[in-house]
Amino acid sequence: MAGELLVAGKADFPLYVVSDEESEEVLVAAEGVEGFFVDPEEEAPEVAFLRAHEVEKGRRRVEDAVMTVMNRRREKVGEYFIGRVVLGDMGTEGPGGIISKVAYQFFGNRCEYPEAETVWRRWASGTALEEGEWVRWPVNYQSAWLHVVQNSWFASNRRAARYGVEEVVHLDGGQISTKSGFYCALGEAVNGPGGYFGSNLDALADCISSSYGEGPPVRIVWRNFRTSKESLDHAFLDSIVGLMREFRVDLATC
Repeated sequence: MAGELLVAGKADFPLYVVSDEESEEVLVAAEGVEGFFVDPEEEAPEVAFLRAHEVEKGRRRVEDAVMTVMNRRREKVGEYFIGRVVLGDMGTEGPGGIISKVAYQFFGNRCEYPEAETVWRRWASGTALEEGEWVRWPVNYQSAWLHVVQNSWFASNRRAARYGVEEVVHLDGGQISTKSGFYCALGEAVNGPGGYFGSNLDALADCISSSYGEGPPVRIVWRNFRTSKESLDHAFLDSIVGLMREFRVDLATC
C-alpha cells in the first residue's frame, strides 16, 4: 500500500524550503528535516535540514521565516510560518554541492504532529492520493493526516467550502473510529481524496455555511453508524447531529 511504502521512504528532492517571508529569498532547501515535527512536550534545541541542495550562508538571521513544503514538481503543497531563525553549524559538502546537514535555531512555531513528516512525503510524492488511503495508515496517524489535509488545502489557496459536485455524501462508519477519522472521511467524501471539509466543529460550521463553492451537502448518509458510535463519544456525535440540523443538512444514519 502507498502509505506503508512511504513510511520508510525518503525524499530525493528539496522537500522543505525555508525563505524570508518578505523578500522570498531562499535560506535553505533540503530533502529532510529533524526537530521540526515534534511532540509538543519535546524541546528540540535546533532544527536540522538534511541533504541541503541550497543554503544562503550570508544571512545568519531572519525575523519572519516561512517553511514551504514542495512536491516533486516544485509546487507548493504546504506551508508553515516559522518566525525568527538563526543559522547554526553546517556539515560537509558532498557531490553536487549537497550539504549533509544545516542547523538552524527556530524561535517560533514547530509542528506538533510528529507523524506529519511521513505524511508530507506521501503528499509530495507526485503520485495521486487514493480514495480511502487515510484509513490504511495506522490509526495514530489520522490526526497528522488531517493536519496535512488542512494545511495543504489552504496553502493551495482553496477555501473552506464544498467543491465537489455530489450533493449526497456517503460515510462508512466502519472506517470511522476517531474524531480525526470522521473529518478525514467527511473531507474525502465531500471534496475527494485529500479533500478538506472541517477539522473541528467550528471549522465544519464554517465549511457548511460558506458562501463559496457549491454550498453545503443536501444530505449525508452515515452507514454503519452504530460501529462509529461504539468508538466516538456521545457528546461529539450529538454535536455533529445538532450542527447538521442547525444548517438544515439531512443526516441519515443506518
